[in-house]
Amino acid sequence: MTEPQTAASAEKSTPKGWRTDAIEWAKTIAGAFAVYLVFTTVAFANYRIPSESMVPHLEVGDRVVVSKFAYGYSRYSLPFDLGRLLPAGGRRLFQSLPKRGDVVVFVHPQSGEVLIKRAIGLPGDTIEMRDGYLWINGQRAPATAAQNVMRMSNDHGPEFARRYEETIPGGYAHAVDLLNNDNPFDNFGPYVVPEGHIFFMGDNRDNSNDSRAPDEGPAPIENLIGRAEIVYWVNPFPSCGHDPTVACPMPRWMRPLHH
Repeated sequence: MTEPQTAASAEKSTPKGWRTDAIEWAKTIAGAFAVYLVFTTVAFANYRIPSESMVPHLEVGDRVVVSKFAYGYSRYSLPFDLGRLLPAGGRRLFQSLPKRGDVVVFVHPQSGEVLIKRAIGLPGDTIEMRDGYLWINGQRAPATAAQNVMRMSNDHGPEFARRYEETIPGGYAHAVDLLNNDNPFDNFGPYVVPEGHIFFMGDNRDNSNDSRAPDEGPAPIENLIGRAEIVYWVNPFPSCGHDPTVACPMPRWMRPLHH
């Protein structure tokens, strides 16, 4: 009588054992996912560069680390676009404004796309472009003499650019590329950045759809996701190859994107 009872007990306990294991696995996965959500909401995330608007500092396919805590938190700090399900808010939690020159990841207020650009103008700043050069609050941003370079475009192959170093008020210097002299955005403004907004531009000035465009405009501070800190993955293409006339992409692996 003992053996049949033992077998019956084993038959009953086996399904219960599988259920217990499944529940434990589900708890482990849910816990790990919760930790991931918290980490990518309050600490760091990553972002893949989708376009050439930040050349020469960032190439298509590069990946950057984004600090979520740099400017505080809003509904756009949540991963997986969960913040779009929440109502619009006012101030950010622990809000801090970007500094001029910061490379910022944010959500476009009209299209909803996630973009990366350089913060150029803060609320109340007057932004102007004159013949391709930047003016902020009536003062031209100092720029070095332009050098002609041939670079490898992601879409169009080799192309000529004029490259110079621009210094943002506050002392931040970064490289800028200009492709031609007749871009409609080479002359812009003067434009006063409204309160609660940030004016963004790409470093690839003639190949960047940014706050100068009528369909773009400045981005609300609420739409900021975070500050790009370093490039942790470098796209090996486009490459300068063996052609000595083509400039290699700028060194950028593990280099800070701001001071």
